[in-house]
Amino acid sequence: MSIIDVEALKKTYPGPVEAVRGISFAVEPGEIFALLGPNGAGKSSTVRMLATLARPTAGRAAVAGHDTVREAAAVRREIGYVAQSSTVDEQLTGIENLRLQGRLFGLRGEVLRTRADALLELLDLGEAAGRLARTYSGGMRRRLDLAMGLIHRPRVLFLDEPSAGLDPESRSTLWNEVTRLAREDGITVLLTTHYLEEADRYAGRVAIIDKGRIVAEGTPDELKARLEGDAVSIRFRDPALAGEGEVRLAELAGVRGTIIDDTLVHVRVPDGARAIPAIVSALDGVPIEEVTMSRPSLDEVYLSVTGRSFEEADAAGEPANGKSRK
Repeated sequence: MSIIDVEALKKTYPGPVEAVRGISFAVEPGEIFALLGPNGAGKSSTVRMLATLARPTAGRAAVAGHDTVREAAAVRREIGYVAQSSTVDEQLTGIENLRLQGRLFGLRGEVLRTRADALLELLDLGEAAGRLARTYSGGMRRRLDLAMGLIHRPRVLFLDEPSAGLDPESRSTLWNEVTRLAREDGITVLLTTHYLEEADRYAGRVAIIDKGRIVAEGTPDELKARLEGDAVSIRFRDPALAGEGEVRLAELAGVRGTIIDDTLVHVRVPDGARAIPAIVSALDGVPIEEVTMSRPSLDEVYLSVTGRSFEEADAAGEPANGKSRK
């Protein structure tokens, strides 16, 4: 039985802004499930509805067997939530933050002290437990946020952009602990991210969300397997030359799925290394600035299902109606 069930979920904000447009998915117990999408895709709005912080406009969702609207209090007892922005109180010490959070969930006495001390040691915050949180680095605060989300031993942990703004070492530390929680403690993790490499490396399954809709879902390997062959990208000096290049490449045997993106033309071929000489020959007389080849990636998956690069969509940060909403 799935521990998270989402059916035709929608969220519309005043404006109107259609942040989430009828998405459906299910997450199994102990799974790390990633909602991958650019800024403004609807990821955070989805998590806020699942964590009972926002009411759906339509559709339904259940977490740990409880309806997120009719049984919101029961859902909150089963989940941990680490928001995109830190909720750490900078005027309290690390241990004070953690014990305060524990009391809000009904923990008291030795049970609370033991749990808090164990989490601080586990997340490498033991030596800093008595320091004011305002003296913590960004990575330390994020680990304290994680500890606060885990203090009551939740069955489901929601992580909204957990590694945003962290340096590579802090990101690695955070992800090592998240994967351990799923593997050893059986905690179900639903996270949002716009870091392609994180979803590829750490998530068991990924749902790519774009403009409030899920456009692809599966394991990272399953998603990449849809793209047979290698991707070759040819950059031209201007859009007019790219248009001419697109026409020529469309006539080349073995080249398929031509997509034009301003001055960059993307094609997919069975074997990139062997195809590049033929591609260059077919473009004889059309000035080329750069030719690159890559193996299938989640960025290529996103490009194939949306017709635009992930980087371009992330920079835009806008849903279909043009009003930014994460």
